[in-house]
Amino acid sequence: MPTTANSFEEFRQRVDYSLLEQLKADPQATTDGVDLRPRQVTSGHYVPVRPTPLPDPAYVAHSSVLFDELGLSEALVHDDAFQRMFSGDLSASTDPMHPWGWATGYALSIYGTEYIQQCPFGTGNGYGDGRAISVFEGVFKNQRWEMQLKGGGPTPYCRGADGRAVLRSSVREFLAQEFMHALGVPTSRSLSLYVSQSETVARPWYSENSRSFDPDIMVQNAAAICTRVAPSFLRVGQIELFARRARNDAHPEARQELQLIVQHLIERNYRPAIDPAEPFHKQVIALAHLFRERLTSLVAHWMRVGYCQGNFNSDNCAAGGYTLDYGPFGFCELFDPRFQPWTGGGTHFCFFNQPVAAETNFKMFWSSLRTLLDGDRQAQEELDALHDGFAAVMQQKMEAMWASKIGLPAYDDTLVTELLQLLATTGADYCKAFRLLSTLPSAVSELTPSFYQPCPDELAGRWQGWLGHWRSSLEAQGNLSETSAAMQQVNPAITWREWLVAPAYQRAELGDMSLIHELQQVFSNPYDDPSDAVLSTYGKLRPRELFNAGGISHYSCSS
Repeated sequence: MPTTANSFEEFRQRVDYSLLEQLKADPQATTDGVDLRPRQVTSGHYVPVRPTPLPDPAYVAHSSVLFDELGLSEALVHDDAFQRMFSGDLSASTDPMHPWGWATGYALSIYGTEYIQQCPFGTGNGYGDGRAISVFEGVFKNQRWEMQLKGGGPTPYCRGADGRAVLRSSVREFLAQEFMHALGVPTSRSLSLYVSQSETVARPWYSENSRSFDPDIMVQNAAAICTRVAPSFLRVGQIELFARRARNDAHPEARQELQLIVQHLIERNYRPAIDPAEPFHKQVIALAHLFRERLTSLVAHWMRVGYCQGNFNSDNCAAGGYTLDYGPFGFCELFDPRFQPWTGGGTHFCFFNQPVAAETNFKMFWSSLRTLLDGDRQAQEELDALHDGFAAVMQQKMEAMWASKIGLPAYDDTLVTELLQLLATTGADYCKAFRLLSTLPSAVSELTPSFYQPCPDELAGRWQGWLGHWRSSLEAQGNLSETSAAMQQVNPAITWREWLVAPAYQRAELGDMSLIHELQQVFSNPYDDPSDAVLSTYGKLRPRELFNAGGISHYSCSS
């Protein structure tokens, strides 16, 4: 088979449905995928669902980087069959593809507490992919990828909603996934983005110049579909759902379904790191160890680049160890450890609490795997040790991250703690301040472009003292030019600034996609020194009038 797919025919020949072949369908599901009303799904790993096509779809954007990685011709994005498929019309999906996709159920835990209140049936059997429908799984250049429509219409898990995503949230997710990839942060990816030219859906949002905390108006938004791509979309919440059922003996095959989905997770996300010849309980222990390593590394990456997930529940935590579900996310501009862009998130999901949120998600993963190891005391004790050691591993990853951001070979608690205090007290821009530190300044005046307000003399004196101690540490290790270069590969020159992204989706609503394409280019090489033209726009600090602005500094999850 050629490495490049130049036609839709060549694209669909790459199909390989491992999930559909290895896992079980809901026995109560329809065979044609016309299963679009809310209902309880009490067993099985997935429900066949036929997406609802966008009427009159139009191309918005695609990721040239991902197309190249997959070996897809860029001409495909305008191919009629390709466009129909990724705007929700699977009538082009002829053999060997299915004319339907699939949605999955999962459980919800918030900070380690199991919830079923959000389920309309009060049982937890109605919670899952309400508007995310996977439509393709295949192998591209010897790597397996799953493609999922975000906004593809209702599923049995839609809880009465319309199953759509609006253009605003779709543009944000499309851009954010590829930006995070460019930052070197493990993430789901963006394939394509299409918008309907005739269908709109109502969502609560913010009026112009609103200072309201919660949305204050209803607006009509164009419906859109962003196709996100990942090795799998298995979540901690999915494993948790089947563990709950196994513990409760919900049905005769509950324990087998738990084992099957854990086996599938290993196959999809952890081969060849886990030897298939090992006894299964050994594979489970290895899975927990590898996931702990990935999850702690992921959160350290988030903190490094200023990213806040906003809603890091177990259902938003990819079991493969990468960023998933770009809903109420944001990037910290004015440094604040309590930064939280989502109005529904609270401080428990704020910027500096993400390591603790990760630990609670690992707790749910550990608890689920422990259920699978019932009766094997030794294996459970090995698993327990991995759980007990999470905080220490997370701390190690965080310390290594902070050391790298200020160019030190080892963590210095005094220097890091004082620096974070200075950033917060001064009112500094998180990304810009660390990028300026990457030039190894010796005077506080070199950092003032990152300050949102004038720096008083007493504070400037504290900065000067810190810079002196820090530079002495750097000079002791020698070769300052290498240190500066290494820091510039850790501290990006470009960050996500919501007030500069908002105009892109606002113009797109009027049919102008140019700012989306401009942002794709700006976000593609965030560690390179930007041109003066790029820096004059995308390196600016947020204007004072845009602080506390609804839809900019904070927003709901109405997407």
